[in-house]
Amino acid sequence: MSVFTIHEVIEQAVQTERLGYQFYTEMAQRFKEEEALNRLFNTLAEKELRHEKVFKELLDVVGEAEPEGWDDISAYMRAMVESEFFLGKDKSLPAMTHIKTVDDAVRFAIGFEKETLLYFHGIRDAVKEKEIVDEIINEEKSHIMWLTRFRDSFLKK
Repeated sequence: MSVFTIHEVIEQAVQTERLGYQFYTEMAQRFKEEEALNRLFNTLAEKELRHEKVFKELLDVVGEAEPEGWDDISAYMRAMVESEFFLGKDKSLPAMTHIKTVDDAVRFAIGFEKETLLYFHGIRDAVKEKEIVDEIINEEKSHIMWLTRFRDSFLKK
């Protein structure tokens, strides 16, 4: 098993944010008739773009040396990336073709946010710039809360 570098781990975070943007943009378009859902997905898409920018800036800040305990962190990050969510048959972009209902979209979005949250916690453990990653983690948590509130209010009507 090859070991990721800190730069590769952060690049994967950039890619994850791009996937999130693509997912939310497509879902906003697919469910444009549902005004509240459309607005929620467009807001989440904008946030993903902002997170992508922050991770790109983080790439410029982290040094070349791997953090202490990197072997364990790298193994965790590889396990996350190799999970079905990221690389498996149900990864986000291919799975979008299977999303037919508002419920499907919201449930998948919550799963997406939970998986990226776990990945970002791994990044947080690896970098000195914890406050930068903490901001993104807190926003990802808010995404889960927004989606859950939407699911609980809209889908139970």
